[in-house]
Amino acid sequence: MSFLQANCPSCAAPIEFKKGSTLVLVCPFCRSAIARTDRTLADLGKVAEIVDSRSPLQLGLKGVYMGERFELTGRAQLKHEMGGHWDEWYATFSNGWVGWLAEAQGRFYMTFFQPLPAGVFLPSFESLDIGQEVAGIPSSDPLMVIEKGTATSMAADGEIPYQLVPGEQNRYADLSGRNNSFGTIDYSISPPWVFVGKQVTLDEIGLGTARPVARAPRRTSAASLGCPNCGGPLSLIAPDKAERITCPNCASLLDVEQGNLKYLKSLDPSPDSSAFFLPIGAEGTFPGDVKFKIIGRMVRSVKIDGITYFWHEYLLYEPMIGFRWLVHSDNHWNFVEPVNPAEVDQSGSIGYGAKVTYNGRAFRIFQDAQAEVRYVEGEFYWRIEQGETVRAVDYVSPPLALSQEISPGEMNWSVGVYMTNAEIEKAFGVSDLPKPWSVAPNQPFTGSFYYTWGALPLFFLFVIAVFMLPFTGISSTVMTEKIEIPPLKISGQPQVVFSKPFELKPGRNIRITANAPVSNSWADLDVDLVNDKSQEIESLNIPISYYTGVDSDGAWSEGGQTEDATISSLPGGNYTLRVAGTWEKWQQSMPVTVKVEQGVNRGVNFLCALILLAIVPAVGLIRKATFEAGRWSESMFGSSGD
Repeated sequence: MSFLQANCPSCAAPIEFKKGSTLVLVCPFCRSAIARTDRTLADLGKVAEIVDSRSPLQLGLKGVYMGERFELTGRAQLKHEMGGHWDEWYATFSNGWVGWLAEAQGRFYMTFFQPLPAGVFLPSFESLDIGQEVAGIPSSDPLMVIEKGTATSMAADGEIPYQLVPGEQNRYADLSGRNNSFGTIDYSISPPWVFVGKQVTLDEIGLGTARPVARAPRRTSAASLGCPNCGGPLSLIAPDKAERITCPNCASLLDVEQGNLKYLKSLDPSPDSSAFFLPIGAEGTFPGDVKFKIIGRMVRSVKIDGITYFWHEYLLYEPMIGFRWLVHSDNHWNFVEPVNPAEVDQSGSIGYGAKVTYNGRAFRIFQDAQAEVRYVEGEFYWRIEQGETVRAVDYVSPPLALSQEISPGEMNWSVGVYMTNAEIEKAFGVSDLPKPWSVAPNQPFTGSFYYTWGALPLFFLFVIAVFMLPFTGISSTVMTEKIEIPPLKISGQPQVVFSKPFELKPGRNIRITANAPVSNSWADLDVDLVNDKSQEIESLNIPISYYTGVDSDGAWSEGGQTEDATISSLPGGNYTLRVAGTWEKWQQSMPVTVKVEQGVNRGVNFLCALILLAIVPAVGLIRKATFEAGRWSESMFGSSGD
């Protein structure tokens, strides 16, 4: 059912307001913005044609959100003050809802107007701080400011539910919360309006099969582009996204305005341009089988303790996904994607020992410095300038690096995953990339095999030791006897005594322990195990000495009154101990207590095996410690890696 049919006040062509909430309709014939008032129609002025952004959306598409069907009936295109543009699609729902589906850099946000509760007043635009949580906004999750700026109404199409004025500038603040919560404060109205919703995927809103349609966009061909400074030919890879491009012929920085080029300045020579290893236009396939194309590259630097460190960043582009980054530093590589700032828990201040949490993972601070753009090549989606700076704070949790970039009007978080040379070579079909040096901030340690799997033999050793304990670890006392050795007849000539007979079992080791009450003296015992049947002898020597005293350092002692000796197993049978002894106070008799035990667990074999098997994991742990020391030696906050 049509709500209003009329003629365009600008060109007299027939127009039709199909939705009751529509306030402005863009005449499809003359591109005039026609406003509907109570009594008549007003011509608000000409509206530029929509810039083809290769969006998968189009007017007339129908989808489903929260179980309610909707149709895309209008489209507004707004320009960012830093360059670039985004689309806002007007979604009219069958139940009467009015929603906005915002599309920017391959991401989609469905929002709805939310009246503020009574007594809630929003802070002024000037008082908003990046990272500030805005209280009082009706949302399932708290919302924080991630961007504030000024948008310019650039183009429109279809039916729009607000008074769109071509070229009008409006201030706004974008908000983000956990669980993909999203919001916008529109400061073009007083008091400001709030729109709240979520970041969504096309699959979630029933538009998963949507693809860019074949249009006849107003696009300048590569052959017709020429540098306004030198006249050299130029080619735009993403002409509907580019805001800046550099001329490869004269190294000029050019402004791009819908295919029209304007000379800005000649670039200063790159301080490290020779380190670019991937060309503009190269295509690389990344996880998820997504093929990105390099459309720009730049040199950036930070200065720490008077030393300047350079690295290189490649801007990747895929029409359906948007932009990603490939970062190259010290011949290490990282694939970088944006993350929702609200998903990062940054509870403490930035400084030594600072940590943040993202996706359940803790990250340690690595660097906090001003990052400067030193050189650019190719095309970029914002108005990049040589010399522009942002505060860059990096946190690491190998193989991931979490980076925060803070500028006066915006805060962005991104996560980078470490990629090896082999992975980059495979992605781009290249070879012989230079080998990395040093340790990258988020480079994973690849030698964990040595102290993880290498520890398995140690585990099995302990299991075997516990299993064998009942069989070998419980000793039995075969004989205990106190014997008295008479005084020696001649000093140094031993006296001999014999013990009572006892029985030894075969296959078990034997320990003989002797105790003599020596004090500041010594005794030397030669003990023979005599097989009563075969008369075979196994000899042992057990020296005993015990000395005590006091000196300038205090009391001291050395030795003891009890010593032992162990031999391997003997044939089973009856045995007798033959004890021949000499001692320092040979004129006196010497009482000696001897004990014979079998099945004694000495642990020597276990200790030897333990030492041998521990070599591999110990070496692995030493390598790990050395690796981590190398990593944190490059950090401004080295102690945070202790």
